[in-house]
Amino acid sequence: MDARERGWAISRRDALKLGALGAAGLVLGGRSGAWAQAPPRQAKARSVIQIWMWGGPSHLDTFDPKPDAGYDYCGPLGDTVATNVDGIVINAALPLLAQQADKYAIIRSMTHGINAHETASYIVQTGREPGRLVFPCAGAVVSLFRGYDHGYDGIVDPYIVLTQPQGRFSEAGFLGQAYKPFATGGDPARERFEVEGIVAPGITDERQLARRELLAALDTIGAAIPDSPEFALHDRSEQDAYALMLGEARELFDLATEPDEVREVYGRNTFGQSCLMARRLVEQGVPWVTINYKGWDTHKQHFQSMNRMLPELDQGMATLLQDLADRGLLESTIIWWGGEFGRTPRVMWEPPWNGGRGHHGACFTCVVAGGGFQGGRVVGASDARGEQVAERPVYPVDLIGSIYELMGIDPDGPLPNPRGLDVKVLPSAEDGVKTGGRLHEIM
Repeated sequence: MDARERGWAISRRDALKLGALGAAGLVLGGRSGAWAQAPPRQAKARSVIQIWMWGGPSHLDTFDPKPDAGYDYCGPLGDTVATNVDGIVINAALPLLAQQADKYAIIRSMTHGINAHETASYIVQTGREPGRLVFPCAGAVVSLFRGYDHGYDGIVDPYIVLTQPQGRFSEAGFLGQAYKPFATGGDPARERFEVEGIVAPGITDERQLARRELLAALDTIGAAIPDSPEFALHDRSEQDAYALMLGEARELFDLATEPDEVREVYGRNTFGQSCLMARRLVEQGVPWVTINYKGWDTHKQHFQSMNRMLPELDQGMATLLQDLADRGLLESTIIWWGGEFGRTPRVMWEPPWNGGRGHHGACFTCVVAGGGFQGGRVVGASDARGEQVAERPVYPVDLIGSIYELMGIDPDGPLPNPRGLDVKVLPSAEDGVKTGGRLHEIM
């Protein structure tokens, strides 16, 4: 009998902590099926892999190049490459992704006008302006509608972050702690991917088992009260925790089980191996995986950073697209690439920036693929220098609403929540938000 059948719910993260520490009691919280129910909608996508470009990537250096703008805008990255779709070109720094363009759509007219990390991250992740309430991000909302209360019975949480939380705001918002993502920690590119609560640093399986035996031997209170329902509940949590640490979850996160050639083609770096791990997670049915790809807040020496990071991005993301397609998973998995904003098209050559790019929320680029999104398409356009939207503005609420629709979640329906708030999944034009309409031209 699992947690939902017993009428209580505790996150796997909490179970891990309780089992490993041998806690004498439980603080039950989290999910109540009474408020988490919502009528199902026809879904095309089962999972989302969000490639979150922490800090904001330059659209000119990636998917919206402007070679005619000149060196002050392009710097040394002024060349373009034709893709495998006629009429679509991207930056020459992404040759592998150029050969995957038939699988993704480029949105070149994203906008919200905000240049502050925290506010922009909140808007892009939730589709809402900041206000009195902290709303949940898209990953938490999908975890609510497609998680434990709606048929998900995976061996890990329904919302996973590889590897560190973004830290800009509370991802779960007013949904509460039970809908926070499980952040793995560790580094999948290392010989041993030390996942928080599952793979303990420097501790072998044998030592972990010895600790469990010692913990059982010291549990004199539980032995003295064998029929206690509280201790029975604790024992079940401990069993679940060790099942994760030494069972299926351990195997899921063990990238050493992948052939060396597969790991090599993804790239032996943190981002490449995170892409591989994300594929393994959606293969297991995890509804939402975020790869938090840090390092894109390049105010100084931007092009030195791009020389290192763009090849990693190109190899890892291109391989992920091809691998998902080869395994028949792309049609049920949405890829969402982008950050909180773009970067200033005009390069800041002067000291102390020495060739940096600042924050730019007026116009930036996102990429979507799979799960019902049509590939080989471009939505909207920026002006000649990539500074402003020229055609078909797309706001975060439009993009998130489109993802929800493909996941079978009604963006205009009620958002169930433990506080009983009368709110919708997403705001609409009637609520005063700016919107250009959902992305039905590529759905």
